[in-house]
Amino acid sequence: MALVKELKEFLMRGNVVDMAVGIIIGGAFGKIVSSFVNDVLMPPLATLMGSTNFNDLSVVLKKAAVDAQGAEIPAIALNYGSFVQTIIDFLIIGTAIFFFIKGINSFQKKKVEETEAPAEPSNEEKLLAEIRDLLKKK
Repeated sequence: MALVKELKEFLMRGNVVDMAVGIIIGGAFGKIVSSFVNDVLMPPLATLMGSTNFNDLSVVLKKAAVDAQGAEIPAIALNYGSFVQTIIDFLIIGTAIFFFIKGINSFQKKKVEETEAPAEPSNEEKLLAEIRDLLKKK
């Protein structure tokens, strides 16, 4: 029973629950950004580049052939298009996440600024202010 209690305490910690929520929201946000990349950004970019899909870009290093026994030897190709597509996706997703986090941070910063009240000066600061005022009068 102690193990079950310890597991329950671990799972109910704030940071574990926050992490789980973050993973779930991150997965949903990833789908939104992937759709944005694939359905909104890539078609115009592909039109400019003259290709509808970067995944199809490749350089054939050795063409397919048939050996003496009639067995087919597959082509050897360097499929760089998939790599380019992945890099573009990463850059767009990274940029979107950057602006999303930047917006959240600015919202939280404004919220903290609104809730913070000016701090009461300490006794030491009050005493120093009185000394300063007395010196100014002399």
